[in-house]
Amino acid sequence: MMKPYIDTLSQRRLDEGGFAAVENGSYRVEATAWAVLALKTGYNDPHLIESARMRLISNQLDNGSICVSPQNPNVWWPTPLAVFAWQGTVEYAIYQSRAIRFLLDTTGAHPPYNPESPVGHDTAIKGWPWTAETHSWVEPTALSLMALQVSGHGQHKRALEATDLLLNRQLPSGGWNYGNTTVFGKELRPMPEYTGVALQALVGRVGRPAIAKSLDYLKHQIKILSTPFALGWAVLALKAWGEFSEVYNGKIIKSLNQQSRYGTYDTMKLSLLIIANSVATGLMDLFNKG
Repeated sequence: MMKPYIDTLSQRRLDEGGFAAVENGSYRVEATAWAVLALKTGYNDPHLIESARMRLISNQLDNGSICVSPQNPNVWWPTPLAVFAWQGTVEYAIYQSRAIRFLLDTTGAHPPYNPESPVGHDTAIKGWPWTAETHSWVEPTALSLMALQVSGHGQHKRALEATDLLLNRQLPSGGWNYGNTTVFGKELRPMPEYTGVALQALVGRVGRPAIAKSLDYLKHQIKILSTPFALGWAVLALKAWGEFSEVYNGKIIKSLNQQSRYGTYDTMKLSLLIIANSVATGLMDLFNKG
């Protein structure tokens, strides 16, 4: 069922290794990491995976971070994605270890909590930002937390604090957005993609009562989702929490078929849907495979 989409993905492999985000595009580190995960779902081409993992090394700086490009060394949000891509390997263990050490040693900008602040979340709780010296947000924190967990650092103090951050950024009525809860006393709206990634990161770390409202929100939202980023993370999260219904099985195929109307999805979105369709109990299914 997924083979035509895997074939599309494989065609974005570059001669020098790694993957482009789109056909005939240039190398992108996040596309490369996501492609590795998609290729591990049962359509395993060792050569493609090996060359992609190897190419990721070129983005690793001396401090262990994985930057988007040498020209942007402070933009290191792809670091947890490289940890995912290298997971379960012997050859790349040293590079993964350096990336993990960077995550353990690095955080965002976190001013002391001020109850008079117009923003409602606790700004002092440490997570991870998109770029150096900026505030921590939901998606990079969730991805980094999962990277620590799959690499055996799930009980490190940074992982525990990241769990606290995600719970603190959960909206009172359920769900997450990019990372704000209230502003000037007004609750902001949740977004299914960030709710999905946060819920996936919290599997096995918190009890169901702590996230019950968010699960209810996502179960309602998935009925109307069709865009790849939101749908992919929603499916992964609901599968991870044992809440995915067989009724929604056709939604991923429907979303993939939308490419004939809206254009081909980029490598990250295409990979996310392939993975969501292929795993049984969420993203973590992939990380016991070499």
